Amino acid sequence: MKIIVLFMASAAWMMAGDPEGFGQWTSAELKEAAKKLAPKMNESKIATEVLASWGNHNLMLVHREASGQAEWHETQADVFIVQSGEGTLVVGGTVVDPQNVSPHEVRGASIQGGETKRLSPGDIVHIPAKTAHQVMVPQGKHITYEVVKVDTP
Repeated sequence: MKIIVLFMASAAWMMAGDPEGFGQWTSAELKEAAKKLAPKMNESKIATEVLASWGNHNLMLVHREASGQAEWHETQADVFIVQSGEGTLVVGGTVVDPQNVSPHEVRGASIQGGETKRLSPGDIVHIPAKTAHQVMVPQGKHITYEVVKVDTP
C-alpha cells in the first residue's frame, strides 16, 4: 500500500508542471531573441521586447547600438543584467532638461553630476527608483541586456 501511495504522489508531482508565474529563459533563448531585436531598432538605435510581466514587475530584453536618453523613474527600480557588448552607465545626479514622458517617468538629454560605471557581459546593476541613469554606447559598438523593472511603493 505504501508503494502505491508513493507512486501516486510521485506521478502527481511529475505532472504538476511549472508553478504559476514561473519563467525561465536559457542563455541560448536570450541570445536568439537578441538577434531578432537588432533589425527592429528604432531611429534612436534601440529595440526592446517585454519577455513577461508579473504583477509588480516585468522582464525586458534591450538591444542598443547608440547611447540612450537620461531616465528617471519615480516608482520603478531597474535591475540590468548585461548579456553582450559594452557600454557605460551614468547613474545619480540630475536629468538635464527633464521632460515628463508618462506618469512617473522623466527623460532628458543627459545627466549632470552622475557617476560613470563600465558595463560588460555578466555585470548586474540595481538602480533604485528616483535615481537618474543613462546607458552610453561607444560609436560602432552595441550592448544587450535584460532589465527587470520592479514597481516600488
